Amino acid sequence: MHISTRDLISKYNRPGPRYTSYPTALQFEELENPVPLLEQASHSTAPLSLYYHLPFCESLCWFCACTTVITCNRDRADTYLDALEKEMDLTMPYLNADNRDVNQLHFGGGSPSFQTPEQLERLCSDIHKRFKFAPNAEISAELDPRTLSEDKVKVLAKHGFNRASFGVQDVDPKVQKAVHRIQPDEMNRQCIKWVRDAGIESVNVDLIYGLPYQTVESFRKTLETVISYDPDRLAVFSYAHVPWVAPAQKILERSTLPDPEVKFAMLLETIDILTSNGYVYIGMDHFAKAGDELCNALSNGGLHRNFQGYTTMAGLEMCGFGMSSISQNGFSYRQNRKELDDWHKCIAENKLPTHKGYNMTKEDQLRRDVIMTIMCSGNVVYRDFNDKFEIDFEKHFASGIAALEEPSKDGLVNFNDGGFQVTPEGRLLLRNIAMPFDEYLQGGPGRHAKTI
Repeated sequence: MHISTRDLISKYNRPGPRYTSYPTALQFEELENPVPLLEQASHSTAPLSLYYHLPFCESLCWFCACTTVITCNRDRADTYLDALEKEMDLTMPYLNADNRDVNQLHFGGGSPSFQTPEQLERLCSDIHKRFKFAPNAEISAELDPRTLSEDKVKVLAKHGFNRASFGVQDVDPKVQKAVHRIQPDEMNRQCIKWVRDAGIESVNVDLIYGLPYQTVESFRKTLETVISYDPDRLAVFSYAHVPWVAPAQKILERSTLPDPEVKFAMLLETIDILTSNGYVYIGMDHFAKAGDELCNALSNGGLHRNFQGYTTMAGLEMCGFGMSSISQNGFSYRQNRKELDDWHKCIAENKLPTHKGYNMTKEDQLRRDVIMTIMCSGNVVYRDFNDKFEIDFEKHFASGIAALEEPSKDGLVNFNDGGFQVTPEGRLLLRNIAMPFDEYLQGGPGRHAKTI
């Protein structure tokens, strides 16, 4: 690297989007009538990617910025499933579901494992009654070992789930106590065994670095423990401190949060340890075993990015159900109401619960493709965009290219005759390299978490 770590952090540690979409959700606008956006889907034959937001958790993890509802009352999940079923029926006329397969299904939250086995059975059956699945569909769920049981795993396996993602975050008891998430190592191991015994093929583990009391040494021990679980993929997220979004995060300010230099050292240590143990660094926060589909996609240019992170599935239309869920096609986004009562009220009145949306301009589509190319392959070939969008890339993005001159001097980007390539060092700061091409950051970075 052409710049010291301290100087690199000083220069590049600034707020910026994670680019799971472009434009980001900050640009979504309130909709008086969501039907025109939904009608775009009614003529599509693109395969579907379904997302179900299951918001309930028994307790609040103080680092969490997800849209959750904290309760121990399982009856609330029954009421929620009633509404989900009705939301599907309100949406189905716009989906042309008879003429296209579901290639991807994901349960997120909150915690899908909050639901009882009977509630999971009901939800899975309700979905399969309405949609037809491709034989090789990717079907996954985020699971919390603290609320998982073997019976719940058996229900998921029965309905074709082939990927499970476990939130672990850290195995150090001191860190767990500081973030209000007590989760013993033995519990993690038992849940992963249940999943594998049930025939669910792929296991992902989520970790977070930058939490209270973490050090490079303590996080190394967490990594070594998690490697012994033998996960197929890991998502090692940088803790995003956004107390204006998640007020409970203010509690963590009372503890010792690692400074940016320590966080960056944790990232470097993570990459070193995981790549030394057979994992490939996909980008941002994703790692996968050599030979995994993500690794193959990285090498052959088939890597893509959506609201669930990196994926091998391109060209899908995402359809989200449940409070706060986001739907996406090639031209627009739409987001459901984020407050549970508001979401329920819409559905009770037989109204679609879509609250916000965004219709992309041609310029948005161009910039989305540039940013996603940076985030996925890191290899921007000007000619590709010239041909597709009928532009002169170097003229159109003169200011963006100029903004990469400094990162180029710092060894993060290499320019060539026909474009530029992100270097291995630059892959640590993909968000920073993408940001000059974000039209909506020109007036300032907005209320995003910092990139380091």
